[in-house]
Amino acid sequence: MPIIAPIPRNERRLMQKVVHQTQDKNHARRLMAMLMLHRGDSVTQVAKTLCAARSSVNRWINWFTLFGIDGLKSLPAGRPSRWNLNPLFPVLSLLLQYSPQQFGWLRSRWSLELLAINIKSLFNITIPISTLYRYFSRVNIVWRRAAPTLKIPDAEYEEKMAAIKEALSTSSAEYPVFYEDEVDIAFN
Repeated sequence: MPIIAPIPRNERRLMQKVVHQTQDKNHARRLMAMLMLHRGDSVTQVAKTLCAARSSVNRWINWFTLFGIDGLKSLPAGRPSRWNLNPLFPVLSLLLQYSPQQFGWLRSRWSLELLAINIKSLFNITIPISTLYRYFSRVNIVWRRAAPTLKIPDAEYEEKMAAIKEALSTSSAEYPVFYEDEVDIAFN
């Protein structure tokens, strides 16, 4: 008594072609198992030949019976992404147009930590920093330095530098110059 329904010749040829051409060797093993079962081999013989458990071969038979050849394809590795940030991207790009100082931070440039904190306070959404990092890398938002601080052009950069140079030129031992930038960094 055959274990699986007879496979038409053109479908068998397609399966053999896929076995020879696929890069996915697990998919090839499953297809070879179906071809061997069609030839008349038992589940035990197929399992021994392909170095698989009998329960795996039975599972492959079930997939083939329910879904055909497509049921034997391998699923993508890993779990699917949990966060779809595409609806949030316009908000993030709008947020990046402003300085963190406009949201009450002393820092002059955005960092991933500050963005995550602001997103949580504005939208009550907790997004991990690693997720923001992967998302910004995917949409080509780049960093200015090795620290995870986003580069945002400062419109008042020239004015600030002129004020600093003027203050440094008039500084003395009595009147030292102190410049504070990014003093709100939390090192936790």
